[in-house]
Amino acid sequence: QVQLVESGGGLVQAGDSTRLSCAASTLTFSTYAMAWFRQGPGKEREFVSTISQSGRRTEYADSVKGRFTISRDNAKNTVYLQMNSLKPEDTAVYYCAAAAAPGDYISEWSHNYNYWGRGTQVTVSS
Repeated sequence: QVQLVESGGGLVQAGDSTRLSCAASTLTFSTYAMAWFRQGPGKEREFVSTISQSGRRTEYADSVKGRFTISRDNAKNTVYLQMNSLKPEDTAVYYCAAAAAPGDYISEWSHNYNYWGRGTQVTVSS
């Protein structure tokens, strides 16, 4: 069982930057592909970004491409989401997810992820 704990959310202004962190409680963190999803008020959960086990492969939703950066530190069992140029439409609960998969894996599909955090709220004011 892998527990994921997100942190770093809060209230920010449009145009600001903030960084989310997700700490994993597993000794085999480097074997999991990781991702961030989000769910805005009244919206379905949507893909934000994913990173492979090695960190060499990443993918982003079009809505965040060029503004958000995903990274990971396997020595610290942590994945990050650097969010720049934030917009009010980025307001959402952000969830971290882990996928037990072979190879250097990435996926934008939520059903491919085995473990989920409880989420952290990010609110962007205009």
